[in-house]
Amino acid sequence: MIFQSKLVSKTAKLKLHFSVIRPVVTYACETWILKETIINRLMVFEGGILREIFGPAYENGSWRIKTDQKLDKIIQHKNVINFARTQRLGWYGHIERMQETRMVKAIYSWKPISKRPTGRPKMRWEDDVKKDIQRSKVPNWKTLVQDRRWKEVVEKAKTLS
Repeated sequence: MIFQSKLVSKTAKLKLHFSVIRPVVTYACETWILKETIINRLMVFEGGILREIFGPAYENGSWRIKTDQKLDKIIQHKNVINFARTQRLGWYGHIERMQETRMVKAIYSWKPISKRPTGRPKMRWEDDVKKDIQRSKVPNWKTLVQDRRWKEVVEKAKTLS
């Protein structure tokens, strides 16, 4: 595999990962609800690739695999989950700025007549996005989403863990 090759530099391998593999894995991530199982699977997948790229570390006379924290520090907290959240926040801002006559906006605004079933309610896409906005700690985000300053919020979300 190309990630194990000594002939290819680590920067080239990282560029390949960020430009080819990650977009394929996160295709349509704007519509995902990030549940713990999905988050764990994505982090395990990306951790495996990053461990192949960077290889083991030689510490105290023995070889050890790099921990998730070290890998996260190496890629500057730009992991696959933060990427998916960023894409989703960007899509949310796009939907909020849409005209009411567009089909996507109409579907987003539609509220069913029936009640939600009893018990623990299923996580909705909008709830998950609003949780991401709260995690970003952005005041008056409802006004920010209407103008182009929303990109600042999206950029801030890239490095949140």
